[in-house]
Amino acid sequence: MPGLVGIITKRPKMWAEETVCNMMKTMLHEPFYTSGVWSDDSVGVYAAWVARRGSFAEEMPIRNESGDTTLLFSGEEFPDPGVYKTLQDRGHKVSSDGPSYLVHRYEEEKDFPKQLNGRFHGLVADRSQGQALLFNDRYGLHRLYCYEGEDAFYFAAEAKAILKVCPKLRRIDQQGLGEFIVCGCVLDNRTLFPGISVLPPGSAYSFRNGALERKEPYFEPSEWENQEPLPAGEYFDALRGAFTTNLSRYFGGSERIGVSLTGGLDTRIIMAWHDAEPGSLPCYTFGSMYRDNEDVKLARKVAQICHQRHEVITTGEEFLKNFPRYAERTVYMTDACVDMGRSPDLYVNEKAREIAPVRMVGTYGSEILLQDVMFKAVQPRPGLYHSDLSTWLVKAGQSYQRCLEGNQSTFVAFRQSPWHHFGVLSLEQTQVAVRTPYLDNDLVRTVYRAPKVENINQDSRLRLLLAGNPALAALRTDRGTQGLNWYITRAALEFSFKAEYAYDYGMPQWLAKLDHAFRFVHFERIWVGRHKIFHFRPWYRDYLGAYVREMLLDSRSLARPYLDPGMVKRIVDAHLKGNGNYTIELNRLLTLELTHRLFVD
Repeated sequence: MPGLVGIITKRPKMWAEETVCNMMKTMLHEPFYTSGVWSDDSVGVYAAWVARRGSFAEEMPIRNESGDTTLLFSGEEFPDPGVYKTLQDRGHKVSSDGPSYLVHRYEEEKDFPKQLNGRFHGLVADRSQGQALLFNDRYGLHRLYCYEGEDAFYFAAEAKAILKVCPKLRRIDQQGLGEFIVCGCVLDNRTLFPGISVLPPGSAYSFRNGALERKEPYFEPSEWENQEPLPAGEYFDALRGAFTTNLSRYFGGSERIGVSLTGGLDTRIIMAWHDAEPGSLPCYTFGSMYRDNEDVKLARKVAQICHQRHEVITTGEEFLKNFPRYAERTVYMTDACVDMGRSPDLYVNEKAREIAPVRMVGTYGSEILLQDVMFKAVQPRPGLYHSDLSTWLVKAGQSYQRCLEGNQSTFVAFRQSPWHHFGVLSLEQTQVAVRTPYLDNDLVRTVYRAPKVENINQDSRLRLLLAGNPALAALRTDRGTQGLNWYITRAALEFSFKAEYAYDYGMPQWLAKLDHAFRFVHFERIWVGRHKIFHFRPWYRDYLGAYVREMLLDSRSLARPYLDPGMVKRIVDAHLKGNGNYTIELNRLLTLELTHRLFVD
């Protein structure tokens, strides 16, 4: 994922600059990336940046008029339009095209970067104060990895950049391993690599004379938790105002924007309130190789109502033919923050970039508004992992339960988002800039003021859609809810949704044996592809069997100290024969094996 890398140190300039260049090279994944290096030995700062060409943060570094303050920035910021006039009134030359105004916000705002709005991280070197400031966004979604060495502080948008120059860290942390196996992500701002942590959400680290001086949060979720709830009527007005007033910010900039439509409500609400000229806003939907799924069917109707073009990006033969490449790049580019089940996301976002370099999504809509918890702690199949790892597997479940305690909005926005959602987001952002209005500071702050009324946000979401575009509100969703006569279709769609899950990802072992016995009937052809777009159970069995065997039955793989090789062989054999379903296990095992080969071995 594009971002910053750097070292803050008292060590010699020649060593620091060479080290930073080596770190930067590990992040140059695509030919459409641009990069550069910058240093100021007077404050002990040595840094580099990688950005998509043409993106918001392409032109670095940014300096103030006197030249004594320099800012490096990665990500995007969506300010109140009044910010530019305020800075101009104070004598600064600012432009709304790009991030040059940010260095002046540092000069003028005593609580910088608290007022910034977006997903980002940045570094300020201030010669006049003899200090540097390293910061990130309040959700921690534009991730920065950190390592505090004996004589240098390392930071990078990708962990591999630190591993490149600190080879002693190329080990797997047992606690992180246990959490990745059980939860699908590492918790509490830690990583799979001992010694490397993640900059916590809403952090501002201060350095003086090349040494770390203070670690401080500039924002705490308690600020929003302690707000007074609003009455129901006032709450909807506030929610509507926060969404509609700020939506236009996310359609700004010089880059072409495409909307990633689904069959749900979140992108539909965006389309309802963004009054784009006919044919000016390309729309697309990710589809199944087997049939048009519900997302595709409904997204076409949404685009038609809004008078926009619509395309379908299908994950099929081309992706499967090149699966080993996509698998390796997925693990490598995300530092193993996602498993193999998300490797098609890289493929479809490559295709999305051909349509538009900015991808507008409804992601985080239902999570923020409905406080949806999107990941769980699930203990692995008994016997697959050695007993000496079992303690960490149990602790992972306990840690997850502890993280769930307290305010659910805080869990969703400040834990689930940077820990669980980050992996997919980082993979997507290797190809496109991903934008969503549902993490706007004003909107999330307003959601914290929801009254204690049952289904208040579900009802508010529907009212928001209806107020924006009644024709879009009349359409049912992909699960059959809402719209006209939704009660007739909901039962059928819910049944097909569960049937597809049963014949794909979640097929129980008894059904796998039965399905194998009657494989000549091809029951799965009836259900697969009605809702989902990735189908790894049949893919591993039919298309990717040779790859699975080569990767997991290799002598190196079977010798991993935390695995039972006999169980691994039984899982692989059963799944490839078709009389067992071990899709989840295969995803995890393949991901861990590639993690070893790419980062440890």
